[in-house]
Amino acid sequence: MSGPMALPPREDGVDGLAGRRRPSWALPDRAPESGPASRRRRPSWARGDPEPTAAPRTRPAPCPHAPGCGARPGGHRPGLRAARADDPVDALAAELAEDIGAAVHPYEVAAVLESQGMTGERIQEEYGHRDLFSLADALYRRVPRSHPQPPLPPDPWRPDHAKCALRGLLFALPGAAYLLASGAWGETGPHGLIAAALVSWAWSQALSHRAYVRLVTGRHEAARALLRGAPPGVGCAALTGLAVAGPGSAAAFAAGQSCYLAAAGVLLVLGHERRLAVALLPVVAGAAALPWWDPPAPLGIGLPVLTVLLTTGAAGLALRAALATAPAAGAPPHLVRSLPYGLFGLAAGTLATAAGLQDPYAVIVLTLSMGPAEWLLYRFRGLAMAALRASTTPLGFRLRAARALGLCVAAYLASLAVGIPLTGTSPGPLLALGAALWTALLLQAFGVAWASAALCLGAAAVATALPRLSDLPASTAQLVGCTAAALALLGAAVRHLGSPTAHS
Repeated sequence: MSGPMALPPREDGVDGLAGRRRPSWALPDRAPESGPASRRRRPSWARGDPEPTAAPRTRPAPCPHAPGCGARPGGHRPGLRAARADDPVDALAAELAEDIGAAVHPYEVAAVLESQGMTGERIQEEYGHRDLFSLADALYRRVPRSHPQPPLPPDPWRPDHAKCALRGLLFALPGAAYLLASGAWGETGPHGLIAAALVSWAWSQALSHRAYVRLVTGRHEAARALLRGAPPGVGCAALTGLAVAGPGSAAAFAAGQSCYLAAAGVLLVLGHERRLAVALLPVVAGAAALPWWDPPAPLGIGLPVLTVLLTTGAAGLALRAALATAPAAGAPPHLVRSLPYGLFGLAAGTLATAAGLQDPYAVIVLTLSMGPAEWLLYRFRGLAMAALRASTTPLGFRLRAARALGLCVAAYLASLAVGIPLTGTSPGPLLALGAALWTALLLQAFGVAWASAALCLGAAAVATALPRLSDLPASTAQLVGCTAAALALLGAAVRHLGSPTAHS
C-alpha cells in the first residue's frame, strides 16, 4: 500500500496528480463568510494533534447508490458515464479510468491514489470524502472493470520453413547415387544394401537421440557421443552388407553407403545441413544429366565415392569444431534410453523397404515428405501451446489438442497425396504407412518411445510375415499392419498429448 506505483506520465509532463493545480470546480458551493472567523484552518489531525472524531468536510460524500451516481447494488456499472463539471470525483474517475478499470479491489485504487501523492486534506477538501479508502471505493464503483488480455508471447516452436524444406530434400537426394551406380552390384547386391541400410537406420536413430540429449548439455558432449558412436555403426552396417552380399562390389558399395549415412547423421545433428547439401552436389549433378547423357561406369561410381568423401570430411570438420568448445559437467544418459529409438528406426526401415519392393515410387514420395513431416511436428507443438493458453478446463484442452493432432495428421497425409497421382502409387498402403510413421515420430518427440517402437515393430512384422504365412498380397498385409498401428498410435497420442502436463 505504501510503495510507489509507476504510472505513465501525462502528455503535459506532469506525473500523476502531484503538482496539479486545484480546479475551480472543486471550490465550496457556498461563498465564504467575511471576517477572520471564516478563514479555513488546517484540521488538527493535519498539524499533528490528536485526530478528531469527525473530520471537516466541504461537501457531503456521494452515496454509492444514490440516484444519478450510476452504481448498482451488488454489481458494477456497464460503462463509465460522462464526467460532470460539478462532480470532481467523476472527473477524477474519467482521468484515471485506465488504471482503475484494471483493479480487482478498491485497495488497488487506493494504492494508485497514494502513489499519486493524494493527501487526506486534499481528499476531504476537493473530493468530499473522509479518507483515502472512501474515495477509492467510490472510484472503483464508478469505473467499469476492464482487464485487457496480455499480448501473445512469441511461439517458441515456430518452424523454420527453409530448414525443414532443405532437410526433406537431403533425405531424398542420396537416392541419386543408386541411379548413377546402377548395375555395379550383382544379383545379391540389393539384398546386401538393404540389410546394411536397415542396420544403419537403426543405429543412426539411437545415436541421434543420444547426441540430441547430450546437445542440451553442450556441443562438446554431443560431438563426443557422435565420435564414439558413429564408427561402430559404420562397422556393423558394413559387416552386415558383406555377410549378406558376399565379397565384391556390392559389399564395397554397402560400406560406402554406411559411411555416408553416419556422416550425414553427424552433420544433421550438429546443424550443418548446408554442408551436407554441398557434399551431395556431385551425385545430384550426375543424376540430373542422366536423361540426356549416360555417363561411363568409372564416372558413375566415382561421383558417389566423391560424395562420400566430401560428406565424411565435412562431418570431421564439424566434429572438430564442436570438440573445441568448452566441455560442460553432466553425466551421460544410460544407453537403454536410446534403445527404443533404434528399434523404431529398424521398424521404419523395414516398412519402407517392404513398400519399396512393391512400388519404388512409394519410397520416393515418402522420403520427399520428410520435410513437411518435420515442419508439422513443430507446428503441433505451437498449436498445443496455443491450446494451453486458450483452455480453462482439462477437457477443453484435450479437445483442442485432439483437434490440433487431427489437423496435423491430415496435413501430412495431404502432402503424401500430392505425389500419388504423379507416381501412380497405390494410396491406401502409402497413407496408412505415413500416418503410422508420423504419429510415432510425434510420440517420440514427447518421450513416448517404447510404445511407438513396439507398435511400429508389430506393423513391420505383419507387413513382412503375413504374406508368407497366407495368400494375402503384400500390399494388403502392409495396409492391415500400418492401419492397425496408426489407429493405436493415434489413440495413444490423444491420451498422452491431451494432458497439459505433457507440454510443460
